[in-house]
Amino acid sequence: MKKRSLWVITALMTLALLGVFVMQLYYIKESYKLKSQLFEQDVNQALNAVVNKVQKRNVAGHINRKDVELKAQREKGIRSQTDTIVAFRVKFKENENLRKINQQQQIINYLNSQDSIIRSNYVQPQIISEETFRLYKNPNADKINKPTLDIVDVRDPFTGELLGRSVNPRKTKTMPQMQVGKLPDTIRYLVYSKIDGLPLLVSLPSMEPDLISKFKVEDAKAQLKYEMELNRLYADTVNVLSNESVDLVRDVAKEINNSDVPLAQRVPERESLDTLIKSELLSKGITLDYDFWITPVNNNRNIIYRKVSNSSVEPIADNTYSHVLFSNDVATKDPGMIYLRLPSKNAAIFSNMFATLASSVGLLLVLIFIFTYTIYAIIRQKKLSEMKTDFINNMTHEFKTPVATIMIASEALKDPEIVEDKNRISRLANIIYDENVRLGNHIERVLSVARLERKEIALEFNPVNVNDLITAVVDSMGLQLQKRNATIALNLNAKEDEIMGDELHLSNVIYNLIDNANKYSMNAPNISINTKNTAKNLYIEVIDEGIGMTKDQTKRIFDQFYRVPTGNLHDVKGFGLGLNYVQDLVTEMGGTIKVSSEKDKGTTFEVCLPFKYNN
Repeated sequence: MKKRSLWVITALMTLALLGVFVMQLYYIKESYKLKSQLFEQDVNQALNAVVNKVQKRNVAGHINRKDVELKAQREKGIRSQTDTIVAFRVKFKENENLRKINQQQQIINYLNSQDSIIRSNYVQPQIISEETFRLYKNPNADKINKPTLDIVDVRDPFTGELLGRSVNPRKTKTMPQMQVGKLPDTIRYLVYSKIDGLPLLVSLPSMEPDLISKFKVEDAKAQLKYEMELNRLYADTVNVLSNESVDLVRDVAKEINNSDVPLAQRVPERESLDTLIKSELLSKGITLDYDFWITPVNNNRNIIYRKVSNSSVEPIADNTYSHVLFSNDVATKDPGMIYLRLPSKNAAIFSNMFATLASSVGLLLVLIFIFTYTIYAIIRQKKLSEMKTDFINNMTHEFKTPVATIMIASEALKDPEIVEDKNRISRLANIIYDENVRLGNHIERVLSVARLERKEIALEFNPVNVNDLITAVVDSMGLQLQKRNATIALNLNAKEDEIMGDELHLSNVIYNLIDNANKYSMNAPNISINTKNTAKNLYIEVIDEGIGMTKDQTKRIFDQFYRVPTGNLHDVKGFGLGLNYVQDLVTEMGGTIKVSSEKDKGTTFEVCLPFKYNN
């Protein structure tokens, strides 16, 4: 991709992102406006409800005060009526008792007269119970021992001569001994005939029918007279109460319309008003702190009383709502104004919009992330494409030299004169072999990196003495280092240098680090290799005094195909795969690799490997 195309795409994506951002801002602004209108509507409705309740409580207060004032008059007005009713009921009760006593006396007189008649016609009459009466009336009564007259002989106390016979009197129950209220319907007598002295049964009604009718008429007349008089007294009492209710409403209306009552006496107490405001705001779902105060309509600086957190608050402050406290029925009367201020209004609205704001911010963050990642991916792909191009160029250059050398050696073998010279043939054959080995190593390095990326290389973990391994690698690179007069300083200070690792690949790691230190030194390389250990890890440091790197270059040296640029010169050979291969191998063995470098002052690579690694 060309650089111009990249800038065009970046500009278009930025423009689209700004467009989405502006649309989100507009949406949030409109949402805030709508929420603010709904909030103000709720507050105004709550304030209107407060005013209505204050007005109702004001009327109720007038009614209560007037009711207290008229209570004494009301009690005094009905007391006489109550006393009259009570006296009338007492008098009626007394008359009723006298009438009942008179009726009972008439009943007793009736029963006494009937009892006297029975006693004059029969001998020793005796009142019996209903059960005894039914027993004597039984058809088998003859078998029952009925009482008979007790007749005794009368003799002279001196001579013993029979003077005659007499009836022995018995103790009997007479009528005056019976209670009128407990009389049965019929009174039963056991009497004896004067003729033959045989027992007889006589029944006497306890109440004469004429008396019953007479008593009912007397009771009905008395009850009717009582009810008529009582209704008349109640009617007089209702008239008194009705007149007082009319007077109460008239007096309350007159007091409410009285323009001389000061505003301070008409408003409720501050605590009561505060509770009322809080209740109405809660009913609308508003839980914010608030300030309120009351002033006259024409002078909003004359504050009657207030509840505010800041005494310098003016009625014209932000987030303040006002309402007329009392309806202006009388032109000369000040209806008063109530002010309500909610300092945290904006915070409450934004809290209400949390879901909207969160979704908008989340969407913007996602878009910004996608935009950034897309630009990053494009730039990375561009750089990767450039590095692959460099890799192909380097690979072509690296492969071209041995191929050309092999081609020249092969053509020389065709010369008849050389065929006869066995020494030259042997030397040419060695050249061809060495160049083939070189080509094979290049190919194997590229394939190893590819296999390592696909996790196709299986590391064999065995005990490895790192100090000995470093010494062996340095020895194997002796000729290569001597060509550039390199100086190697080995500071193998690790007392515990045995780790679990793959000896072959670990030697490749050390080889690559030393090879880079050798290649990227402008003068004779000066290389130091140090080892040290802690309780858990072994550290390998490869330090050179070469060309060094910038901070941006140190961030990318472990990327595939990346090579520290050296201008248009191709004196430094390689594919840009070595350090990527080193990092992957160290990671596979459970370790880490760090680099620190300064331009033109050298580079330090530090490899950290654990003593025990659970793969």
